[in-house]
Amino acid sequence: MSRTLWAGPERPAPVTDEEERLRELGYQPVLARRMGGFGNFAISFSVISVLSGCMTLYGFGLGTGGPAVMMWGWAGVGLFVLCVGLALAEVTSAYPTSGALYYMADRLGGRRWGWYTGWLNLLGLLGAIAGIDYGAALFTGAFLNLRFGFEPTPGSTFVIFLCILLLHAVLNLFGVRLVSVLNSISVWWHLTGVAVIVGALAIVPDQHRSAEFVFTEFVNDTGWANPFYVAAVGLLLAQYTFSGYDASAHLSEETSNASVSAAKGIVRAIWVSWLAGFALLAGLTFAIQDYAGTQNTATGVPPAQIMLDALGSGGATALLLVVIVAQLFCGNAEVAAASRMVFAFSRDNALPGAALWRKVSTRTQTPVPAVWLSVAVAAVLAVPSLYSATAYGAVTAINVIGITPAYAIPIYLRLRAGDRFRPGPWSLGRWSRPVGWTAVVWVAVVTVLFCLPQKSPVTIDTMNYAVIALAVVLVLSTAWWYVARRSYGTPAPYGTAREQAELSEGIV
Repeated sequence: MSRTLWAGPERPAPVTDEEERLRELGYQPVLARRMGGFGNFAISFSVISVLSGCMTLYGFGLGTGGPAVMMWGWAGVGLFVLCVGLALAEVTSAYPTSGALYYMADRLGGRRWGWYTGWLNLLGLLGAIAGIDYGAALFTGAFLNLRFGFEPTPGSTFVIFLCILLLHAVLNLFGVRLVSVLNSISVWWHLTGVAVIVGALAIVPDQHRSAEFVFTEFVNDTGWANPFYVAAVGLLLAQYTFSGYDASAHLSEETSNASVSAAKGIVRAIWVSWLAGFALLAGLTFAIQDYAGTQNTATGVPPAQIMLDALGSGGATALLLVVIVAQLFCGNAEVAAASRMVFAFSRDNALPGAALWRKVSTRTQTPVPAVWLSVAVAAVLAVPSLYSATAYGAVTAINVIGITPAYAIPIYLRLRAGDRFRPGPWSLGRWSRPVGWTAVVWVAVVTVLFCLPQKSPVTIDTMNYAVIALAVVLVLSTAWWYVARRSYGTPAPYGTAREQAELSEGIV
């Protein structure tokens, strides 16, 4: 993708010093710019994490369309998500700030557009932390079951989940340099892990499923009769995994040459994950020995049962450890991204208690209160898992229907702005409009899909609570708008000259 492609009267903004560019956008630099281009790509790749999303929702996919929907759904969803990522990368290049999506929407569409985009983005990011870390807790329980005979319960899984949240909060308090190093390690861990898992499952088992089974077998355990409806709902596995790549944009203020590096980071994270995830899903599905036994596994994690049946206890335990470490990398990266969103939204006075959440550590230049708020809200979002077996699917759907519309809003507003939009140094040129409209239409479709019930009959246990979470956030954000609309802005006017000076020095 050329950095200099553009069409018509649009002209790219000249490449400037990133700190000066941030000041032009209205903000004083207060975060440490210690992340390079690879680190920026690595955080989005780590958040997408095929070893988290594909593995944790694999059991969901087994009963919601089965192998055919998982494989072809992954291929198709990946293509559309790449369009979303390309269009979002173009806007990110023009507006490289921690606020990311909501700042773009505010600048292109006005304050109300920015306000609702920010709340949707925040819901999605916090839902992602809950989904990722709870998934890691499920896999940790399965590992303990194989290794020590531990029997996972909802209560014990939740305790493990809280411990993982605490770990990620502490790691994020050490500063963005440690986060960047961990994400760089995470890239190689993920790629090597996928290769090891797929290789082991291809070589060791004596028996494999046929290609016909892997690419055409349709399974429907949802209770719904319409196969097209079931297949559509089954796309959640892929769409949930392909989310979180806005992390590259949220870390813009901590990335060198962010106008280019953050845009490239988004696109690279998607296409590398697309290829790695397809290989992983194929490797797992070819290696299924007992379909029903995999679905009803005592470990509570179907991929663990596939590994156990194919490789034995020792091999399964080793590969589960690879997956768990990858999921821990993923959750840590998501906490970093979400905390920067909390910081930026608070900097613009959009959150209750904004003066606290925008504070930055003088020692690490990290938004410490924002980190703690992010993990605390994620813990609350996962509380229903103590009472409902389907709650995890609802949490993942919350992530998708919160964050995915937030991706499309700045893209739509950029298209609406036409020639008034001034591209950054990374641009799609003449492809901007067809790619952008494809992205907007796709997001509209999947947002509707993931508000629909996933199981029939619809009961308290099987209801899709994601739509309720979305409605609550929209209602609360609307109510809060009438309280905060006078102080909210991008950038928000801080009350005193002293507070502005303190913020610019990073000692708030």
